[in-house]
Amino acid sequence: MNGTIKLNNPIEINGKKVKELTYDTDAITATQFAEADARKMRASGSKGGNLSGAVELDYSFHLYLGFAAIVAVNPEIDMSDLERIKGADVMEVMKVGRNFIIRPGEASQDDDSDEPSETTPERSTPQSQSSNENQ
Repeated sequence: MNGTIKLNNPIEINGKKVKELTYDTDAITATQFAEADARKMRASGSKGGNLSGAVELDYSFHLYLGFAAIVAVNPEIDMSDLERIKGADVMEVMKVGRNFIIRPGEASQDDDSDEPSETTPERSTPQSQSSNENQ
């Protein structure tokens, strides 16, 4: 997924004021993924890993994955530059990382088994009729 984030609060990168950042989550490498996790842990002061229990709920990691998606297509930008993003712009970058983890439209497809899901059979006789027959 790629796109552009328009910053409400422009940041300075390499001596230039930046108002827009392009990103591409499909360009995130394994190294950038690991760096996003490591930087998230340093920023949060966590030494024990993911405290949220599930990557889908790790919003700080989502932010750093958003940073990775930006750096992936803008190699002149460093994640430390992006850590200066503030305000609502933080949430916009976080959404990019969240959508990398939870692809829109895939959230309801968590059952990967090939077996059909079990359904509850319906009564062939209406409830009121069957109770009358039993009397």
